[in-house]
Amino acid sequence: MHEFNDEVELLANEILEYSLVRLKTDPPLDGPRTWEDLQDEVGNTITPEGLGGHAALTLFKDVLAKACISTDHPRNLAFIPSAPSEYANLFDLVVGASALYGGSWMEGAGAVFAENQALKWISDLAGMPKSAGGVFVQGGTIGNLSALVAARHEARKRYPDNQKWVIACSKEAHASIKSAADVMDVGILQIESDQNFKLQGDVVAKVIDEYQLKHQTHRIFAIVATAGTTNLGVIDDLSGIGNAARARGIWYHVDGAYGLAALCSPSVKHLFTGIELADSFIVDPHKWLFAPFDACALIYRNPIVAREAHTQHAGYLESLDTGEWNPSDYAIHLTRRVRGLPFWFSLAAHGTNEYAAAMDKTMFIAREGARLINENSNLELILKPELSIVAFKRKGWSGADYQKWSAKLLADQIGFVTPSTHLGERILRFAIVNPWTKVSDLELILGTL
Repeated sequence: MHEFNDEVELLANEILEYSLVRLKTDPPLDGPRTWEDLQDEVGNTITPEGLGGHAALTLFKDVLAKACISTDHPRNLAFIPSAPSEYANLFDLVVGASALYGGSWMEGAGAVFAENQALKWISDLAGMPKSAGGVFVQGGTIGNLSALVAARHEARKRYPDNQKWVIACSKEAHASIKSAADVMDVGILQIESDQNFKLQGDVVAKVIDEYQLKHQTHRIFAIVATAGTTNLGVIDDLSGIGNAARARGIWYHVDGAYGLAALCSPSVKHLFTGIELADSFIVDPHKWLFAPFDACALIYRNPIVAREAHTQHAGYLESLDTGEWNPSDYAIHLTRRVRGLPFWFSLAAHGTNEYAAAMDKTMFIAREGARLINENSNLELILKPELSIVAFKRKGWSGADYQKWSAKLLADQIGFVTPSTHLGERILRFAIVNPWTKVSDLELILGTL
């Protein structure tokens, strides 16, 4: 099982051929099948004797892979899909084949060095100090949770007798913020956004001051702003919220899992003014920076605080404490793959100008999508897109109509667009993060409405 013999070489050639064909050709859309359906066709794949490499790969290619939706299809516009560059996908094969460990400098110095350069590029775009740093984690949920754990750790040092900790955020904040509060067993103060669904700094200041006056035994230890909400792509008042946090000595975290990727585009970088005030922020390269799943960049203004909060201590870990940069010290993990390397490779190979151009292309398509919606009498645009999410309604439809349309769109292999909810009503949204998405793709989908 651990010997590279002739059989393994044949399988390697098959796998490489399949990977290259998948990269070179237009991705299939495909779609899910029921468990019963798959069980009937596939049966039990785990047996004492094993299926053999060729048979297992054939089963995957012909059945299992086709029961998944390709996130890089140009008409996959649901949730926040993914569009990894060819270079990033290819280097992901290298990462898997290299058996690299990314938890410590001792075991992965070269890989960690490269990852840190990619992190520094993001950090510099955000105007962070030279001493800033962080780590690539699994996704935005883990990134937000890790940052908030560091924030509470710092607050506990300042207020050791506090009885209840609270996170303040917008009602439009990502569900992972509520999840983090539940995991940490802390409270959450959700603040109303304005008529454009943005959280404003003056409102944050007022609500927090009133809350602290009313709840003397509670303390807000973190304020979370969003740089590109998942549902509508809205950017909060980053400057105003950051100033409100600083004036009150509260940790300021920015969830930019989707939207902060656009920092790399000079055309919209001004929209993120105030990100430089953050104590921590996240951005997911697997969303809109053309990296494969899974990679969230978590950046701290002062990484020392994060290291104090997250470093695990045990006798078998003492040899790692050499003063070097250990990625395991900056989030709620120990073991980790070097998930930032495919992103680093693509960024290093293509250069940052290519990333800016690809970013601008997707935002152009979003603006064109908004234009098409405004020209369609059956549709109503909810908000002019700031970034690359286009949210709209189909006039006269019920929730059941949206679901039926979405299911048929996928069944007909036209596209993947799932309904969402806004202000208690069903809506549709295009999340355009794939440079291969064309105006004609949107016209094809909108033509079915």
